[in-house]
Amino acid sequence: MFQYARTDAVAGVVVFLVALPLCLGIAVACGVPPVSGLVAGIVGGLVVPLISRSPQSVTGPAAGLTSIVLMEVARLGGIAPFLTAVVIAGLLQIAFGLLRTGRYAALVPSAVIKGMLAAIGITIVWKQLPVAVGVSAVTGDILTAIEPGAGLIALLSLLLLYGWKHTPLSRVTLLSPALVVVVGASLLARWFDSTALALDEAHFVAVPLGGLSALAGALPRPDWSVLARPDLWIAAVTIAVVASIETLLSLQAVDRLDPLKRHSPPDRELVAQGAANTLAGLIGGLPVTAVIVRSGANVAAGGRERFSALIHGVLLLLAVLFAGPLLNAIPLACLAAILIQVGLNLCKPALFSSQVRLGFTQLLPFALTIAAVLALDLLKGVILGVVAGISFVLYENSQRAVVTDRDAAGVLRMRFRRDGTFVSKPSIISALDSISDGDEVIIDGTDEYIDHDVKEVLATFVDDARRRQITVQIIGIDLADAHGSGGH
Repeated sequence: MFQYARTDAVAGVVVFLVALPLCLGIAVACGVPPVSGLVAGIVGGLVVPLISRSPQSVTGPAAGLTSIVLMEVARLGGIAPFLTAVVIAGLLQIAFGLLRTGRYAALVPSAVIKGMLAAIGITIVWKQLPVAVGVSAVTGDILTAIEPGAGLIALLSLLLLYGWKHTPLSRVTLLSPALVVVVGASLLARWFDSTALALDEAHFVAVPLGGLSALAGALPRPDWSVLARPDLWIAAVTIAVVASIETLLSLQAVDRLDPLKRHSPPDRELVAQGAANTLAGLIGGLPVTAVIVRSGANVAAGGRERFSALIHGVLLLLAVLFAGPLLNAIPLACLAAILIQVGLNLCKPALFSSQVRLGFTQLLPFALTIAAVLALDLLKGVILGVVAGISFVLYENSQRAVVTDRDAAGVLRMRFRRDGTFVSKPSIISALDSISDGDEVIIDGTDEYIDHDVKEVLATFVDDARRRQITVQIIGIDLADAHGSGGH
């Protein structure tokens, strides 16, 4: 962990500056106290590096879990029972890691993952638009509730975020656009105090002041009385599955960025993430995952080992304990702007156009996942998308399992071009039905797996071929245990 201590210390400062506004913003987006987001970042920074063997990934509250937190807090009836679900989810992740299930995340089709992230992005943008204009509660007429000061801060913040790469400040390693937005918005809000654009206290971050005792008193705690509720366990499984998938996807992405080309053990990472989520739930923090935004900032800043993630966690803890007044000067509108950018990056138009170009088999699972996540919930949306993806795989495998061609001597050769399974029976039967009486046929299944269902179809055809004066030669397929069923 300490092999590159000097460069990792600098990278840890950079990651801290990136993570601080995101921890606050994600908590606000989830509708929970901002301190819960900071606590999640602290736990992710202090616990995961001690267990994980991923050298460059950074853990914290993730935008990808925002829609889950919003939905499950409302469904379970508050933050306390939700924290119980987070604890259980952490224990499930530890079990996933010990059972070595990390490799199975690859079974989720990429179209479904993209659809899930796009739906999360749409949810984030939709939920943060009212916050960006100072509307903190549901109102019948949003236009009359807009705070001009908040709207102006959000607009200027978005302009800076999207124009950042064109400014000279983008060349300064220690500066992140989110940090500059937070500092600038805080100064602008202070200037607004003497104008008609002044914001009231409800439009600022609220972190408890008074050190560790005040922090401990302000944090929510799990409610163990809800353990018997089925919806609690559904929420826990949802958090565990989605957090694990997002972590493993981030892990793969960060490993590709690693200049030293190291490989992070996925099962060890699941155990580390599970330990962090268990502790985060126990002390009132949001669920965490490995996060590509922070991890990418770590790599770009020269981070090489887990020490940089540990430094970022220590700095978050110090900020909560000693910089409360500065954190409470941050307008919620600028955090909403940061999250709107995050959401738009997840559902950018280029993602939709690329799925259209890939064709119907990729577009439909992608679109179904988005629609189901928005209409139902995230886990059901992912399950529906996976089912759609599997259906397309089965359909593709059922089509043209065999190809036929006739040589110069008039012999019809039927060749398997993929494994012959029960899903390909319709196309195989169709090909056999097209054979005319008196034909000479060679059926070649060399080097392909042919299951018993297909062997029975072929055995039935062979039995019928004698009556139809068809000469059949079978190559590479053992029909010894197959018996014709009297028709195909």
